[in-house]
Amino acid sequence: MKYRNLGKSGLRVSEIALGSWLTYGKSVADQTTEQCIRTAYEAGINFFDTANVYEKGAAETVLGRVLKDYHRSSLVVASKVYFPMGDGPNDRGLSRKHIIESCDASLKRLDMDYLDLYQCHRYDPTVPMEETLWALDDLQRQGKILYAGVSEWPADKIQEAHRIAKQHNFRPLISNQPIYNMIERYIEVDVLPVSVANGMGQVVFSPLAQGILTGKYKTGHQVPENSRAANSKLNSTMQKYLENESLLEAVGEIEAIAHELEVTMPQLALAWILRQPGVSSAIIGASRPEQIEDNIKSVDVELTDELLLGINQILLKVSSFKPRN
Repeated sequence: MKYRNLGKSGLRVSEIALGSWLTYGKSVADQTTEQCIRTAYEAGINFFDTANVYEKGAAETVLGRVLKDYHRSSLVVASKVYFPMGDGPNDRGLSRKHIIESCDASLKRLDMDYLDLYQCHRYDPTVPMEETLWALDDLQRQGKILYAGVSEWPADKIQEAHRIAKQHNFRPLISNQPIYNMIERYIEVDVLPVSVANGMGQVVFSPLAQGILTGKYKTGHQVPENSRAANSKLNSTMQKYLENESLLEAVGEIEAIAHELEVTMPQLALAWILRQPGVSSAIIGASRPEQIEDNIKSVDVELTDELLLGINQILLKVSSFKPRN
């Protein structure tokens, strides 16, 4: 495994992180979940990402139970706050009340004394940003979190957050967690440049577009049984990809490049993400230990400028691949 600093902070995270969205506490049995987490740790992954909203806390509970067997100092554990955790008016958002109470609840479920990284899961337009950043700064002063970040915040809000933090002498945000893969490239327009300018590293999720970039889904072929696309509880956000024949054909062309390089399609897709110096880590979601063993090999895949140009030409033939404005 290889490691990078999370933005301009001193925190070192594995280039591949293990996430728990759509998997642990939901679609993957606890025994398999434990095997996946242990496989990741033994392979050198030190970065584990979760959120309070993932199965209403179940993902945090499962993750904490397994990680309890390892030295806390060897782990980088991240969770998030924003989405509703109850029906009350203060059970959601980025108010001071919800942030402080949610952090305490996450720590209890994880059975940990502190979080390495606590992230605002989305931007909340109903709460003054000063209040949100103040709460995060207090949590850091109390030692309940070591660093703070955000997820899927637009570039202008990231810039505003850094202006406010500097104005009030709050500790700066060190990361942003956006979707980023060969299909979804909107961060290249302004989020990535603004983040880099402010010392924030990207911790990207859905690097394989929920499995589309594994190459398992082919034009004119039935969806493989036991795949995520075959699971009606998990495939709702995949339909826009599966229905786009041009996109699937483009993935097929890129998969041919992977074969020439003698790497798997997931390894190539992850290496493509890690080419970006502004990316600190790519979060994978695994339902089997073998997927982790395959994915981590991506850190050793080297992509030449010529190869990257060829891949980009394939991607630009499909309009949905183009960076969003």
